[in-house]
Amino acid sequence: MAHDHGSHAHSHGADHVHGSTDKKRVLVAGCLTAGFMIAEALGGWLTGSLALLADAGHMLADSIALGLAWYAFQLTGRPATGRLTYGFARVKTLVAYTNGIAIFVIALWIVYEAWGRLMQPAPVLGGPMLVVAVAGLLVNVASFFVLHGGDRESLNMRGAILHVLGDLLGSAAAIAAALIILATGWTPIDPILSVLVALLILSTAWSLMREAAHVLLEGVPASLDRDLIAKDLEAAVKGVREVHHMHVWSLDGTSNMATLHACLNDGVDPHAAVSAIKKRLAAKHGIDHATVEPEFGLCADSHDTHDHHHDHDHAHDAPRDRRHYH
Repeated sequence: MAHDHGSHAHSHGADHVHGSTDKKRVLVAGCLTAGFMIAEALGGWLTGSLALLADAGHMLADSIALGLAWYAFQLTGRPATGRLTYGFARVKTLVAYTNGIAIFVIALWIVYEAWGRLMQPAPVLGGPMLVVAVAGLLVNVASFFVLHGGDRESLNMRGAILHVLGDLLGSAAAIAAALIILATGWTPIDPILSVLVALLILSTAWSLMREAAHVLLEGVPASLDRDLIAKDLEAAVKGVREVHHMHVWSLDGTSNMATLHACLNDGVDPHAAVSAIKKRLAAKHGIDHATVEPEFGLCADSHDTHDHHHDHDHAHDAPRDRRHYH
């Protein structure tokens, strides 16, 4: 077993600290959001403001989303099992993807309601609406700063921040609508600003969903290039003739992993080569967990159709060492 235990200990230690503080931040933000959501829903109903109702609806979804995000952090701390050998780290990515879908649904509902209001304008009480909107803005600003100090590399935290940012924009739009209604009496500004907020939310939700889906599909992280990493290993690690069958992915958006076959020159110590490859991956490319299969001559999987880094005929030598190092 050739692991770089030092880098693993540092990585897991940092992840644990981030996870613990992020969990508390999400819980505080969730309580703030849920607490004010009821007041804002009542305010929107009493004043007839779609902007307030839309923001309250968004805050309801956010309360649920922040609760799910907190639960995801709870699950992440659980050890791996015989059935879930990677543990529960990817739950955070699932929650981030689900959050994006929830935001999409809410934004579309806001657009639908706004269209109805534009067709049939309804009276809006500007004064009470302004008071509720300002209070909502203060709560959302507090939640945003609580979350903003967390780990912004985490998709789960970014999803939580996105929800609160959407609430903040919603409150700002409600304040602007209330001021315009008080100054001019023009009520269509209420649904118009609601639609603008919905469009902003849709664009950011799409970005979050796309990144979360990339992780769930085990795509190569944006910061890494699989082919360049393979070439770097061939150039930098002594005795490595070729790297193929290489896969690079992320478990949760922050923890990068890789598997690969390393075709070694004759006479090279496979254990030393595997150890050098793992150290190079960790130090140069930020990949702390790698499974490396050393080969001499014919590739054990040469008969299949898996993706190769290079097309290469390995049939010129008989296999000598087929040990699999993890």
